[in-house]
Amino acid sequence: MHVLTLSFEVEPRPASPLDQRARTRRDHDLVVSEGEVPEPHQRVAAYALVTSARGVLMTQFSDRTNAEGRWGLPGGGIDDGEAPVLAVVREAWEETGQVIEVSELALIRTSHWIGRAPTGRLEDFHAVRVVFRAVCPEPTEPVVHDVGGTTASAAWVPPIDLDRLDITSSWRSLLSDVVVTPDQADGSDHREHDTDDDDRARPQP
Repeated sequence: MHVLTLSFEVEPRPASPLDQRARTRRDHDLVVSEGEVPEPHQRVAAYALVTSARGVLMTQFSDRTNAEGRWGLPGGGIDDGEAPVLAVVREAWEETGQVIEVSELALIRTSHWIGRAPTGRLEDFHAVRVVFRAVCPEPTEPVVHDVGGTTASAAWVPPIDLDRLDITSSWRSLLSDVVVTPDQADGSDHREHDTDDDDRARPQP
């Protein structure tokens, strides 16, 4: 009988790009006490890039967020059992007083990091943003109906002025993916294909 002996030399497999992306980032100024464990928290929210003859609809974050005074798109958390499209229509009305018509899904963006909520709670936070394109056929002067919430004010902003607006870095990155061009700010239903700082702008628990 012949015995065949095989010898193998092994070494750890280098991390793949996917492994690198899967690493959870942390807030740059995060200080964690000994024994403190982050609580898992997931938030799924719907937003809209709303255009009209008056420009792009933007909302300013209130002091109930970690982005007070800065700007982003209208939208917010999806209620239990609520369709994302209906959620963003509701949120647009609550935050800006505008009646919008959703035209298409623009993109879905996720972010995952460890940081502190506005309450100071340490969280392992997973944010899922469902972003639609929408139009407002009859734009009016924006009014915040959800007083005391996460929106301090709202405004129609001409596309050429977006670069001068203090938009959070995560929303600035997203807006670069959902391309805003002057011809998109006329309220038309466009169908072209789409050529994270912090998502802590959310209600306190």
